Amino acid sequence: MTFVKFEDIIAWQKAQDLCVEIYLVFQTTNDFGFKNQIQKASVSISNNIAEGYDRMSDKEFVKFLYIALGSCSEVKSMLYLSERLKYLTKVQSEELINKSNEVGKIIRGLIKSISPTTND
Repeated sequence: MTFVKFEDIIAWQKAQDLCVEIYLVFQTTNDFGFKNQIQKASVSISNNIAEGYDRMSDKEFVKFLYIALGSCSEVKSMLYLSERLKYLTKVQSEELINKSNEVGKIIRGLIKSISPTTND
């Protein structure tokens, strides 16, 4: 799989979309520690995809994709917590969790396409 630039990577595009939604949903949240953490984690997903791609090595790219995947899981974990804390409704959190799951699946697929012998 060949990309000309990281902006061509669907995982990066979807991660950017998820990040924008996270920022919009939590923009009025008064728990600044929580808001800061989930926003940083959401930014980390697309940033790690971009940084890994520009390392120009499949091994490095995969390493950064795993970091992005970890950030995606962090966002998802915080979304579950946000529902329990009543920062989001069940519908809101489920929608964002589903989008996080989609981003995670795309990243996993990208990892497998780059290193097909990797065991997930």
